[in-house]
Formats: sequence, structure tokens, C-alpha cells
Amino acid sequence: MSQLVIRRLLIDLETPFERQWCAGNAFRTAFFNALSMSFPFGEQFFIDAVRGAVPMLSEDAQQQWQAEVRGFIGQEATHRRIHALFNSQLSRQGLEDHWTPRVTRRMKLLEDQDPRHALAITAATEHFTAIFADWLLRHPQTLQGVEPRLRTMWMWHAAEESEHKCTAFDLYRAVGGSEKWRRRWMRRVTTLFLSDLLRQTVSNLRHEKQLWKRSTWRDAWQTLMGRDGLLRSNVGAWRAYFRPEFHPSEQESTLAQQWLDANHGSYTPVGAN
Repeated sequence: MSQLVIRRLLIDLETPFERQWCAGNAFRTAFFNALSMSFPFGEQFFIDAVRGAVPMLSEDAQQQWQAEVRGFIGQEATHRRIHALFNSQLSRQGLEDHWTPRVTRRMKLLEDQDPRHALAITAATEHFTAIFADWLLRHPQTLQGVEPRLRTMWMWHAAEESEHKCTAFDLYRAVGGSEKWRRRWMRRVTTLFLSDLLRQTVSNLRHEKQLWKRSTWRDAWQTLMGRDGLLRSNVGAWRAYFRPEFHPSEQESTLAQQWLDANHGSYTPVGAN
């Protein structure tokens, strides 16, 4: 079982930030803003999915899982709160979150379904976030020139996503989740998550009147499909999820711990589990 620490991030998100806060890069700003819009609903969904699956364990197993589940929920709840504050600033800038209403309607289809479906969706999405987290930690220059409080927010979130990347996956297996549905949900999550991310990013760019600028699409290509781009460099990590013997611990996580150790002044641990 993982020893997950709940951390209170020591940054100010009440003070407004620049519209093109990602060092003036319109695409990266719109892309990161889109991701942030997905987090409050998504993190709550993950919390509910894990909580909903725990009663399927035996009483002894529930005791064994108690500390890790508490740490996972604490970290995700903190992410939800921090990104809600960040998103409030985006709302004041006039950006509209189309992602949350769409996914809220979609997730209603899971009502009264086997809770392992929600957990499989969580495990698949957590693999996506772990891939993104590892990429960001390997390429900190992505946030070069970003003001410290926002750079800290994104790197802290990445580190904790890497830290708890095994929880939903391991719990899914512990409650007897099928391999067929694990892979099936990853395929569905891939299609839906990437299409939702693209739609929200385009919406953000359109609002900022940056959508049809050549520089925007040059930066989009470099960020996503360049030699070290997010999508191009992580195809193998995505494919790995479909292997029968796959486990999230295969992904490197030393950079996450290194960042947490080097930036301990940016947060306060509020619980070690």
C-alpha cells in the first residue's frame, strides 16, 4: 500500500493573473486552462468511484486499504479545491467551461451501474494524468517564464498524480474488475477525454481571438507533436495500458519525489498515511 501525504499548497490564487499566463503562449495557456476546467468534476468523480468500490472489499481488506484511500481522497480533494480557485479566475476573464456540463450529463449513464465501471474509468483517466504528469516533470521548460505560483500549482499537481497513480488501478483489481472492461474503458476514455480536451481548448482560443493565428498552431504542433511533444512521445506509455501484465508502477516516478523534496517550502503536509 502507498503512503500518501495530503499537502496544503501555499500559494495565492485570489490575486488575478495574466490572460496569456503561460509565458504569452496562447496555445499552452488555452490547453492548460482546458485541463484545469476538467479537474473539479473529475476529481470528485474519482473520489466517489473509489469510495463506491471500497464496500466491495472484505472487512479485513477494507482495513488494509483505509490509509491509502484516505490519502488518495485527501490529495484529490485538494486538487479539486485548488483548481476551482484557478477556474474562478478564468471565469472572471470570460472563459466558459463547456466541459463540465457535457461530462456531467454523460456520467449520469453510470447511475445504478456496477461501481467497478466508475472505478475502471477512474483507473484509465488516472493513467492519462500520470502520463501528462511524467511528461511535465520531464519537461519543466514547458512552464518556463510562468509566474512562480502558477508553475508551482501545476508541478505540485503533476507530482501528486504520479504519486497516487496506482491507487485506482490496484483497487479495481482488488474488487475483481475484469481485464476486458479495463481495456474497453481505456479505449472509450481515450476518445472522450481527448475530444473533450480539444473542444475546450478550441473554445478557449476562440474566446481569446487566438484560434486562427499561425503562431497558435505552430505552438500546438510543437507542444503536442514535436519530437518531445506530449502526444508523440507518449504513445508507448498509452499502449502499455492494454497489456495484460501492465501495472502503473512501470512508469518512472522519481522526478515527482525529487520535485516534492526540492519544493517542500511550497506546501504543508497535513497528514501522512
